[in-house]
Amino acid sequence: MQLSVIILNYNVRYFLEQCVLSVQEALSTLDAEIIVIDNNSTDDSCLMMQERFPSVKLIQNKENFGFPKGNNIGVSEAKGKYICILNPDTVVAEDTFIKIWAFAEKQKNPGIIGCKLIDGTGSFLPESKRGIPTPWVAFTKVFGLYKLFPKWKLFNQYYALHINENETGKVAILVGAFMFMQRDLYHELDGFDENCFMYADDIDLSYRALQKQKTNYYFPETTVLHYKGESTVKDEKYMNRFQEAMTFFYQKHFKKSWFFTFFIKIGIILFSFIKMFQGKPKVKGTPESYIFYSSNRILSEKLPSILKNKVLFFDFKKEKMVNSSLVLGAGKTEIILDNQYVSFKKCIKIIETLKDKNITFKIFPKNTNFIIGSNSRNDRGQIIKIE
Repeated sequence: MQLSVIILNYNVRYFLEQCVLSVQEALSTLDAEIIVIDNNSTDDSCLMMQERFPSVKLIQNKENFGFPKGNNIGVSEAKGKYICILNPDTVVAEDTFIKIWAFAEKQKNPGIIGCKLIDGTGSFLPESKRGIPTPWVAFTKVFGLYKLFPKWKLFNQYYALHINENETGKVAILVGAFMFMQRDLYHELDGFDENCFMYADDIDLSYRALQKQKTNYYFPETTVLHYKGESTVKDEKYMNRFQEAMTFFYQKHFKKSWFFTFFIKIGIILFSFIKMFQGKPKVKGTPESYIFYSSNRILSEKLPSILKNKVLFFDFKKEKMVNSSLVLGAGKTEIILDNQYVSFKKCIKIIETLKDKNITFKIFPKNTNFIIGSNSRNDRGQIIKIE
C-alpha cells in the first residue's frame, strides 16, 4: 500500500465530513487507506462516519487522549509505505497526495514533508514552514523582530523567511495539520511524544527527524485549506496547555540555565497572552450579498430564503472562474462554491486568488446538506444547514 492518511477528530463533525470527502477524491488513483481516530467526541462524528463512510477505518477512543497519543494509535493500524498526519479541519486538492508522494519518492533521505497551507479567507499560514524555536528565535517571534527585519537571517528564522511561500526548500519544522513521511520513519522516531498533550508535538517530531540526519521539506506545489481553531477554543485552558507544551520542548532539547529558564518563562507568558488576544473573533460582518458558484439553478432559487439575503447565481457551465470584477468593490460579499460542480482544487484556488478583506468564502460539499467555511483563522467556522 502506498499511503495511509491519519485523521484525528475531536468534535468537528461537519469539518471532518468535508475533509474525508476531499481525501477520498485525492486518493482515487492511489493504493491508499483512510484511518479516522475519534478522541471521544460528544457530537455525532462517529455516527456520521459509520453512515457516510462505512469503508473508512474508524477507531473510537473512550477518552480524549490528546493529539500525540491519538495519532500514534492511528499510525499503529496503518499499512502504507507513507503516512500523512492530517487535521480534520482541512480540505485537500484532488492531486495533493499524488504530487507530494511523487516528490517524496525522488528524495534520497526524506524526513517530514509539509505543504502550503491557507486559511478560510485565502491567506497564507506562515506556520507552514518554520525554523527551530531556539531561545533567540523564540525571542524574535515573541517581540515581532521577524516582521521588522524580514530579510535579516538573524531575525527571520521562526517562519523560515529565507524561503518564500511558493518556493520548495529545506526547512526545520513543519506543522501538525499536514505532515507527510515514511511510516518507517515515524516508527523510528517512536511517533509523537505522548508526554506532550498538544501544541509542541509537531515541533518535537520535526526536530527529532533532523536529529536522525533526515531532511525536512516545505513543498508548496500543492495547497491545502486549513480552517484552524476548530478543535480548540483559545481560553485559559488553552493558554496553560500552550505554556506546558513550550516548556516541555525546551526542557527536552535544550540545556537549562537560570537565564534560559527566566527568558523562556517570560517569553511563554507573553506569547501565550498574544495567542489568546489573537484568538478573539475578528468578525468581517454580515455579507451584503452572496454569489452562488454552481450549475444548480433550482438550489440557487432556494438560497435567498435560507440566507435571508439576495443571491447572485454564477453559472459554472458558462463561466469556469468567478469574475473578480463582480466581487471586488461590491461591498461585503460571500462566495458559496458548489463542490458538486467545482472541484476541491478549484475551490482552494478561488479562495486563494480572490482573497480580500470584504470577501468571505463557503463550500457546499457534494452530497451533503450544509455549507461550511470560516471567516477568521482565530475563531470557529460557520455551518449553514440546507434543508
